[in-house]
Amino acid sequence: MVTLIIGKKGSGKTKKLIALANETAAASSGNVVVIEKGAKLTYDITHKARLIDSDAYEISGYDMMFGFLSGICAGNYDVSDILVDSTFKICPTAVEGLEEFIVKVNKLAEASETKFTFLISAAESDLPEGLKAVCHEI
Repeated sequence: MVTLIIGKKGSGKTKKLIALANETAAASSGNVVVIEKGAKLTYDITHKARLIDSDAYEISGYDMMFGFLSGICAGNYDVSDILVDSTFKICPTAVEGLEEFIVKVNKLAEASETKFTFLISAAESDLPEGLKAVCHEI
């Protein structure tokens, strides 16, 4: 399952991600992974979740992000949730290519039985029609 948490900059998406990551890590019997750009969430995310700085692995773009997510799922069969903060900062092409990326991630989610959540800094009206079903606006 793929979920997009969307909203303009400053709308509280990251606070929602922090709460969701901490709640999920407390309740999940699997591993929870949080991917961020930069190391700004170190003290906000519980130690029970694996926090990954995308800059440390030089992830840039949807293809690299998909490969990285696939590697996480392949390396750990017990990853239950992956949450990604600042998706458009990690994948600077923003809306261009987003729908294709989400379709691929949805297939990965089904195959690996992993839930994916992406934070998107945009209004719902700025996103392709095909993504509206998985959007939750802040």
